[in-house]
Amino acid sequence: MSNEQMGKRRGLMLVLSSPSGAGKTTLSHMLLNEFEDVNLSVSATTRKPRPNEQEGAHYHFKSVEDFKGMIANREFLEWAHVFDKYYGTPRADTVAKLESGEDILFDVDWQGADALHDQMPNDVVSVFILPPSIEELEARLAAREGSTPEDVARRMVDARREIMHWRRYDYAIVNDNLDEAYQRLRRILLVERLKRLRQLDLEDHVRRLLGEA
Repeated sequence: MSNEQMGKRRGLMLVLSSPSGAGKTTLSHMLLNEFEDVNLSVSATTRKPRPNEQEGAHYHFKSVEDFKGMIANREFLEWAHVFDKYYGTPRADTVAKLESGEDILFDVDWQGADALHDQMPNDVVSVFILPPSIEELEARLAAREGSTPEDVARRMVDARREIMHWRRYDYAIVNDNLDEAYQRLRRILLVERLKRLRQLDLEDHVRRLLGEA
């Protein structure tokens, strides 16, 4: 469904979280492949670009000094310091995309989801992806190439911590069947696009109905 079919609308911030192995990345790719007006959030980072990465497409590459300046100027919706590198979501870039009618997909943990919701409560739609069972989650992690028992054990501890925060989200999807889970996710997107606050043409339409235009 295109923006032209819907009329002028404000985009939304679709925030997905899950424990590792629950299928969030696969569901994200399915959504991005179907909807041209849904795009991944482009973060700012202080790490060096890899050979196949382009400025503005994969990341906004910043020096540590510039990044800290953006923190001081409150230019991030959320930011984190991970393994001596900084990562953050630029506010101005996000707002510009929302105003153009673009939906932005965020792959973050519960802390990032909370931070985004605190900054943009009317724009965030949060979805938590749950595995069908702890046993299935552990089996998926163990089946990953290069995984070790120690890696699996650590990720399972992290998974339980992440799952504890599922009630903070607007929606939760149990990914027991990938196709069915995806259909639930895309229905959430389509319904949320129709919310009154995102339909920018409605105010003018109602004024015309009331003879106020």
